[in-house]
Amino acid sequence: MATINLQKGQKIDLTKGNLGLSRITVGLGWDEVSKPKTGGLLGGLFGGGSSSAAIDCDASAVLLDSQGKLTKKDRLVYFGNLKSGDQSVKHSGDNLTGAGEGDDEQIQVDLSKVPSDVHKIVFVVNIYDCVKRKQDFGLIANAFIRIVNPVNEQEFCKFNLTDSYAGKTSLVVAEVYRNNNEWKFAAIGEGTNDGSLSELVRRYQ
Repeated sequence: MATINLQKGQKIDLTKGNLGLSRITVGLGWDEVSKPKTGGLLGGLFGGGSSSAAIDCDASAVLLDSQGKLTKKDRLVYFGNLKSGDQSVKHSGDNLTGAGEGDDEQIQVDLSKVPSDVHKIVFVVNIYDCVKRKQDFGLIANAFIRIVNPVNEQEFCKFNLTDSYAGKTSLVVAEVYRNNNEWKFAAIGEGTNDGSLSELVRRYQ
């Protein structure tokens, strides 16, 4: 089965019909732009601040209730809490540089184990210590999120973040949500000015 390439705002079924994806691997990746310049990859996804420090992007998953609220601390899965309290969502661990090919960080989701009061899982990426280091997503290129079937490692769908995120310090990348007892994936790609994960999470409290 060929990969389905999603555009911003598009949605796709994960569990309905013949798909039957009870477990998914959510892969997130990005590359650091070596030298700011005009034009080029991703429609000019360059510019913004500059710093000699490596850009440390952190992927996280936020498990929300039917009101879109984060109700328990252990439902924020990130480098400091690699598993949700119910064990349905697990993080691969922190990648400090984003170097190399493929996924930089992965989040495993067992949809069959997600508690019934969790209606949405939002996947976000922020830049660690971005304010002090004067870094933003204008220094990042080739950002993407993809869904992989962990049974056969087959890539099911992919969303390339092609907008310009110069000046933005956090990204709400995508979400997996319940719909009539099924699960769907939605490509969001919204940039924010939240300076840390804790600031970003306040949106859901």
